Amino acid sequence: MRVHVVSDVHGNARDLARAGEGADALVCLGDLVLFLDYADHSRGIFPDLFGVDNADRLVELRTARRFEEARVLGAELWGTIETDRASAIERAVRKQYAELFAVFPTPTYATYGNVDIPGLWSEYAQEGTTVLDGERVEIGGLVFGFVGGGLRTPMRTPYEISDEEYAAKIEAIGEVDVLCTHIPPEVPELVYDTVARRFERGSKALLEAIRRTRPRYALFGHVHQPLVRRMRVGATECVNVGHFASAGRPWALEW
Repeated sequence: MRVHVVSDVHGNARDLARAGEGADALVCLGDLVLFLDYADHSRGIFPDLFGVDNADRLVELRTARRFEEARVLGAELWGTIETDRASAIERAVRKQYAELFAVFPTPTYATYGNVDIPGLWSEYAQEGTTVLDGERVEIGGLVFGFVGGGLRTPMRTPYEISDEEYAAKIEAIGEVDVLCTHIPPEVPELVYDTVARRFERGSKALLEAIRRTRPRYALFGHVHQPLVRRMRVGATECVNVGHFASAGRPWALEW
C-alpha cells in the first residue's frame, strides 16, 4: 500500500494534479488557499487586490512581528475597495477551490488548514474526496485520524480555534495508527521556521496524545521551513510532509 501526503498546497494546482500518481490514495493536510506567497509577493489574493508594493510592505511588517501595524495597513487597504472584505475574499477563495478540488485524485482524504474556509469545502469536494476533521478512517488496513485547523495567533487566519476545541478533536479520534494534522505537536525543533525566524504555534494536546497513544506516524505541515523535518517522539515518527506549494512533491508512506 502506498499513500502520498501533501500539505500547504497554497494554490499549486499544477503539481497537485500529479500528486497522486503511483499511489493508492492521496492525503491532504490543508492550506489549499494562497492568500499571499511570502517567497513571491506577486502571487495570491492580497497582491491581486492591492498590488505587489503593498504585499511587500505587509510581508515586511509580519516578518518583523509588527502585527498591529500590519492590521492597520490591511484595514486601510480594505477601505479602498468597493465591495466588503468578506465578499472579496470569498469570491477569490471560491475561484481557487474550484481549480484545486477539481484535480484531487480518487480517493483523496483531506482536512483543513488554518488558512482554509471549512464552510465552503462541501460545495467543491467531489465524489472520491472525503473531508475529515476530528474523525477517523481506515486506509489499507491502517486507521488514520484527522484533525484540521490551527490554534489562535496574532495572524488571525480564517480557521483558528481555541486550544480547548482543538484538544477535544484530538481526544475524539482516540488511538490511531497514523495521526494526520495540519499543525505540528508543540516541539521546538518542529515548530521553528528557519526562514520566517519565528516559532509557529504547535499543539500541546497533540504532543500529549502522541506520547499517550503512540501512533506509528504523526504527519503534519504548517511550518514551511522547519528546523527539523522529522524526529521521533517516543515510539512515533513525527514527519513534516513538506511545503507542497514550493516543493511540488508529495511525501510517500508505504506499508
